[in-house]
Amino acid sequence: MQELSSTLTLDKCLNQTFSCSCGQMHKAALKAAFISKDALDRMPEWLKKNQYKKIYLICDNVTVSIAGEKVRDLLTSSGLEVHMHVISHLSYDESTLGELLIHENSDCDVVVGVGTGSINDMCRYFSFKLQLPYCIVATAAPMDGFASSISALTVNHLKTTFEVRTPQLIVGDTEILKGAPYSMISAGLGDLIGKFTCLCDWKLSRLINGEYYCETITEMVSTCARKVLDNAGSVKERDPQVLGDIMEGLVFTGVAMSMVGNSRPASGCEHHISHYWEMIFEQQGRCPAPHGHQVGVGTILILKLTEALRKRDKIDFDRARREAEQYDFAQWSQEIRRAYGPAAQGVIELEQDAGKNETGGRLKRINKLEENWKKVVLLLESLPPSQTVTKLMEELSAPCCPSQIGVDRQLLKDTLLYCKEVRARYTILQMLWDLGLLQELTEEIMKEMDT
Repeated sequence: MQELSSTLTLDKCLNQTFSCSCGQMHKAALKAAFISKDALDRMPEWLKKNQYKKIYLICDNVTVSIAGEKVRDLLTSSGLEVHMHVISHLSYDESTLGELLIHENSDCDVVVGVGTGSINDMCRYFSFKLQLPYCIVATAAPMDGFASSISALTVNHLKTTFEVRTPQLIVGDTEILKGAPYSMISAGLGDLIGKFTCLCDWKLSRLINGEYYCETITEMVSTCARKVLDNAGSVKERDPQVLGDIMEGLVFTGVAMSMVGNSRPASGCEHHISHYWEMIFEQQGRCPAPHGHQVGVGTILILKLTEALRKRDKIDFDRARREAEQYDFAQWSQEIRRAYGPAAQGVIELEQDAGKNETGGRLKRINKLEENWKKVVLLLESLPPSQTVTKLMEELSAPCCPSQIGVDRQLLKDTLLYCKEVRARYTILQMLWDLGLLQELTEEIMKEMDT
């Protein structure tokens, strides 16, 4: 059996199982990825080769004209039976799942989604629940979730992650991708920028909690992200080759998630920021910014927090222990109800199950932080400067400040203080909270952003 190497390209990873120096086996469940000019033309043959005959084609009122009708006509003309459904609303919650179920033909043997993040998550979860294989035709490349085995859906007003299955086929036709709004193209780069902080979170949790970690997969994701970002300047010209590279990079990070079995290689506290904003905007009846833009802004915020932390001459670990001993679950719950609104109960139940804020566990982590503080600092120093990332985002005409995506001061403060509760996962934000510094540093960077 081949050993996983950080130098492997996407096409060499697909539909393979690898041994690894981390001690685990890694399986890349994605069977095929067609990313090129006219890649869509290869889809009918692939479907037939895999014995699929009846397709449940799902798009929405935007993607139906971008590619949905083209996919339907292409598959139909090749002799495949296609039942197409256009999602009537864009909430992508329980009601959307019910809509897909009602309109499904019971004899369909494969689900094909046409779109990007929300459609991909919903169709993947839907196909998983019905035990049907799934394929996705991308209409843009704004995020890295195409190849993951995770679906993020809004359930009871709370953004919730479900372990599902990787799609069998991803189609990224650059003739379609180059027609995407520029904001969605720059959003894809924003999502890739988030890999710096999410991988730091993973390394941090290994150091403090002994969480499983794979250095090879970390190197794969880092190399992929840096390669794409090095060519970010060519994005504005809509060069099909560069757009293909972005799409491939995003698919590659999704494959890394499926290899690990969770989202650690591609999602950290910068994504928790994005998830929190999406929930709050939905509650307010507002449309959130593209996921990748939110992740890009979130990444800059996390980098600013780590820079503020590194300016400290000394960390008062004894003070952190005293604060941990004063933790009041009832008071915390009251704050969560204010900050999360209708989604609060789900967050409170998540904490009751995970106990990540509980005093005993927090004290153990504080001790580990004190023992390993020099290593923690080295991890934080390996992150890119916030000014470098800000400059890159500005050059791409992408948002780099919360206010540019509709986040006011109160929402920003609530985000930095409470978005860590979205997941039971150790991140930079949880570390700052453990140290009793999260509120203080939040106020510092908010003042800095006002000047």
